[in-house]
Amino acid sequence: MTRYLLNLLNSIVGAVAKVGWVEVIDVLIVAVIFYQLLKLVRGTRAAELIVGLVLLSVVGVVASTLKLILLSWLFQNAAPFVVIAVIVLFQPELRRALDQVGRLSHLNFQLSQFNPQAFNRGVAEAIRAAERLSARKTGALIVFEREVGLEDYAATGVRINGELTAEFLQTIFFPNSPLHDGAVIVRGNQIVAAGCLLPMPEERLRSAERLGTRHRAAIGLSQVSDAIILVVSEETGSISVVEDGKINRNLDPDGLRTRLVGSLQRQGSANGRPRSLAALLEIGRR
Repeated sequence: MTRYLLNLLNSIVGAVAKVGWVEVIDVLIVAVIFYQLLKLVRGTRAAELIVGLVLLSVVGVVASTLKLILLSWLFQNAAPFVVIAVIVLFQPELRRALDQVGRLSHLNFQLSQFNPQAFNRGVAEAIRAAERLSARKTGALIVFEREVGLEDYAATGVRINGELTAEFLQTIFFPNSPLHDGAVIVRGNQIVAAGCLLPMPEERLRSAERLGTRHRAAIGLSQVSDAIILVVSEETGSISVVEDGKINRNLDPDGLRTRLVGSLQRQGSANGRPRSLAALLEIGRR
């Protein structure tokens, strides 16, 4: 037993001695990739699908080991279809992964149209509009575009391409207006389009709590983009902010400024243009 342990220890030491900095970098990169993949699927139905695929793989290995001819034949011939099924089932997660990779690229940084100053002016106008709409219990759905483009969703609505003002937003969301039920997409301090349709979240997330259509649509868009979405409830007049699939409800004006402008501060820092939160909040109050 002692000899076996010594041989095992010598083997481990020999293997470690052959590891160079290239191998270390290789392992670190793979570890980071797997960690990011786990973050993407955590809390979604993809986690359950992965468990199912692992169980199927185990059954396939057992069938091959025990030489179960019929079962092995079934797994071997079904493999190409499983690959296609995985791509279809994991389409939302794959899209999110590619979006995140694109945000890290140097090309995306060069092409990004994000402007912190214009975005902040738009936030200030949106806050004024949200306060007035909330007081009248008028529903609203305002989407602030950041690095991930929202042209696909803007194409489902009516093109505006006008300057964002509180009065303009109030007009768009006026009850019985043709654009009242859709979303407004904002780029910087410009309203790109109104009356836009947004994607709905997964079924499991829809039933997590009682949410209206506007709130569900906001969560759905935040899962596939880095947009910040402001929602005003038509039933209660409460104001919510949705980001990264998470909803912050029942915000007062100060809380709304903190959430929106705080996200702007993080975005500005990421683009190499950090600004103090106090300065941003001051602009948001104007």
